[in-house]
Amino acid sequence: MERLTDFVLRHKLAVVLAWVAVALAGTFAAAAVQDRLGARFGAPGQPAYEANQEIMRTYGGGLVPLVAVATEPVDFARLAPLGRVVTDPAFASDDGGTTYALLYPPQDGDLTEEITQILGPHVRVTGLEALEPEGGGGISLVAEILIGGVGALVVLAFVFGSPLAVVPLVIAAAAVLAAFLAVYGLTYLTDVSGVVQYIVALMGLGIAIDYSLLLVTRWREEGHDVRRAMATAGRAVALSAATVAIGLVATMVLPVPFLRAVGLGGVVIPLVSMAAVLTLLPILLATVGPRIDRGRPKPSRWAGWARRVIRFRWPALLVSTGLLVALSSAALGLNLGEPTSDSLARSGPAYETLAGMREAGLPTGALSPIPVLAPESALPVLRAVPGVETAVVAAPGLIEVIPDYEGTATVENVLASAPPGARVGGAVAQSIGFTASVYGAFPPMLVLVSLATYLMLAFAFRSLVLPLKAVLLNLLSLAAVIGALVLVWQEGHGSEPVWGIQALGAIDEFVPAMIFAFLYGLSMDYEVFILARMREEYDRTGSTDQAIVRGLGSTGRLVTSAALVLFLAFASLAAAPILQVKLFATALGLGILLDATLVRALLLPALVSVMGRWNWWLPSRLSRRATRRAPAPQAGPTSPAG
Repeated sequence: MERLTDFVLRHKLAVVLAWVAVALAGTFAAAAVQDRLGARFGAPGQPAYEANQEIMRTYGGGLVPLVAVATEPVDFARLAPLGRVVTDPAFASDDGGTTYALLYPPQDGDLTEEITQILGPHVRVTGLEALEPEGGGGISLVAEILIGGVGALVVLAFVFGSPLAVVPLVIAAAAVLAAFLAVYGLTYLTDVSGVVQYIVALMGLGIAIDYSLLLVTRWREEGHDVRRAMATAGRAVALSAATVAIGLVATMVLPVPFLRAVGLGGVVIPLVSMAAVLTLLPILLATVGPRIDRGRPKPSRWAGWARRVIRFRWPALLVSTGLLVALSSAALGLNLGEPTSDSLARSGPAYETLAGMREAGLPTGALSPIPVLAPESALPVLRAVPGVETAVVAAPGLIEVIPDYEGTATVENVLASAPPGARVGGAVAQSIGFTASVYGAFPPMLVLVSLATYLMLAFAFRSLVLPLKAVLLNLLSLAAVIGALVLVWQEGHGSEPVWGIQALGAIDEFVPAMIFAFLYGLSMDYEVFILARMREEYDRTGSTDQAIVRGLGSTGRLVTSAALVLFLAFASLAAAPILQVKLFATALGLGILLDATLVRALLLPALVSVMGRWNWWLPSRLSRRATRRAPAPQAGPTSPAG
């Protein structure tokens, strides 16, 4: 770190000009990248995904149909200009008074008006797309960045009390533009999801400000000495960025190109943020920093809080752990997959049409039909599958299976009972394949990421106990966030009063994997900040209690402020018009607040206090290799606890 600092300070003009060039190119990339981003989901290679691709190529239309319901005789074939139409005499109520047809338009959208114009006002429309909440509207990406930036400026102004508050925003702007430039380049190498633009803009804003806060705060503590600040806080920034990147690498080992692309785009964020903080920020602090730092550091109350936690270590440990375990238990009810009509709209024309279907005795499974690539000879087998209402020939080589009800049970029965050579498609079958593909590979990926993090932190903290504690607390925190996601969105305890969106009943299968990949590293950020300072203070004093008091006293306000900035960024991201982005953003926002308060401010210091000198245990041989000096004070079986 010393060599990097010396190089940067010797070549100030060249480094600044390089960042100006990157920012200008990034401005162009930010404007142009949207046209190069895609929206491809699914798991290529899975049978249902490949079957769906063939169905769309050969027969046209999408995966989820609109259902046109008529109470008078109509010719549904007249809807052909709007998309692929599937109709059959079997698509009727017992008395024949109500009939329906499936319409597969090539693109999502509300075609109710067009269908009514073609067939008349006695034809109504329903379907999962028509019933799905619109996400409560949204604002533009630029507006989201501005909202996040203004919120961050307010927090920074409170923290620094001087024009120095602008400096982290300058670094964040440079980092975000550099990230857009990198993502723009990646689009020429691989497909990148459109979700990445929201993640880069707002997560980049939050992470870059977090890292800047750490370095600027330490620079003030060191009396405006850039080199001393870089030697300590700079190392913590590099370690934190590596931890975030490791979490995002998790998505790259999963066998799903969509998640790999999101992870690849996400890895850019901590790396460019680290680059901006470790190269551009030292120059700003060395040149303009002393002139604009007119405020005085405010006294921290976190040292007093740390003393109280130490005094009541066991109650603090039990209460915080109990709350996290209670939230984590809700994660056991996680339901991955496509939402059913019962969990979507409960009012409006689409809902009324669905209610009319039920009254007429028509199967609600018509909203989630199961397309099967098979010859007509497969009809008797498919009609005999438990849970199937009927099966009809939709086109040569394509059979539409209509379940009695929506859900996965009938789809699983069809997958198990389909005759040899038949290929089962549909949105639900694809969801089942996606879940098996992603979460089947999840346990080894979790072990890999946790082990890599543990080894890196063990080297950084010179302890075998601290990194284990960090990894376990992080996993417990992540489980609590998934539990909160279930409570807020799946069960609706929060989604309806805040966004006007009713309980979804199910969570999109890719959302938990993305939450793990991003939040694993982000929440570890704060642990790295706190534990790195505790390690430093323990080396200085040899006292665990003093390390907790001084470490938390120095980093408590930093962690709280950084978490608030990141939370505001995710709150802006939650205003995006895409429902899945709302789920992702709210989970990350809740996770950041939960982690910075309950976990890092209460559970972590209480656990460190309870463990005493065992926190710093490292065999002497490993300690010498890690530090290249005599081992730090060690604990053994008979060591004191404090």
